[in-house]
Amino acid sequence: MAPALGGATATHHIASLRAHDAQIEARSRSAALSVYALDHRLAVADAQLQNLHARAQSLAEARRVLQLQIRIARHSTIIAQRSLAQRLRTLYEQGDVEPIEILFGSKNLDDAMTNLDNLSRMSQEGQDDLAALTSAKAQLATAASNLARQESELARATRAAQASATALAQTRAQRAAYISSLAAQHRMTRSAIASAVASAQAAQARSAVATAESAPVSEATTSVVQTKTVTAGRALTVVATGYALGGTTSTGLPVGWGVAAVDPSVIPLGTHMTVPGYGEAVAADVGGSVRGTVVDLWFPTVAQANAWGRRSVTVILH
Repeated sequence: MAPALGGATATHHIASLRAHDAQIEARSRSAALSVYALDHRLAVADAQLQNLHARAQSLAEARRVLQLQIRIARHSTIIAQRSLAQRLRTLYEQGDVEPIEILFGSKNLDDAMTNLDNLSRMSQEGQDDLAALTSAKAQLATAASNLARQESELARATRAAQASATALAQTRAQRAAYISSLAAQHRMTRSAIASAVASAQAAQARSAVATAESAPVSEATTSVVQTKTVTAGRALTVVATGYALGGTTSTGLPVGWGVAAVDPSVIPLGTHMTVPGYGEAVAADVGGSVRGTVVDLWFPTVAQANAWGRRSVTVILH
């Protein structure tokens, strides 16, 4: 028998590539979902920054109003101080005027009452002006302190929000680059799958041609007829033997686990099968000693092939 075809190896290679491609697609979907989540978080961060900028503008406007109020208060203080100084000067020039002196110096009672009222009003106005100035200064100092505290808190919040937005943007850029690399891997894997499938089909075609050319006409005719009878899921009882040859097959493909030599008139080349006690195999080669319902299975060692021996099994053709 010729060394068995590495069709099973090729099949396993294609299956491995497809499994790898499925993993790439799964990672791509997961990465895309993470990008969507990052986009949402970025939108929230941008909205927070816009809100903080709006608050900063409000505080800036409040600062301008406060500065105007401070200027007005300072101007009012200057005016009040000048007024108070003028009153003090008037009292000083008039001397220490006692209420009794006002009474005796008045022409009548009404004049006396008027003069007393003027003196009291001047004194009270001075006290009121001083109290108002003291209160205004205290209020402006409190407002300035509160405004400074709010500005400091806003600056810290803005820095934190900006740092968060920058980190999110960097993470999204890294994730996008990762998705691009996965897309490149996906294209390469799909290309490798297509190449491997084409090679396997070409090898199967070469093997079929070689078998048809070497087989008797009657056998070739029988092979054609029986090939048409093979359907997916068909059970077939065969005699399974084992061998442990190395090298490559007549089609140039390497041997490997899962390679089975068959009689193409019974089991067409390329047919996959499930062998009880062995596993999955593929009809990948022919042999001079393989005739009828015989399947020769490849094993890594002679001991394993001898341990398998020759047994009757029912295989499921795929």
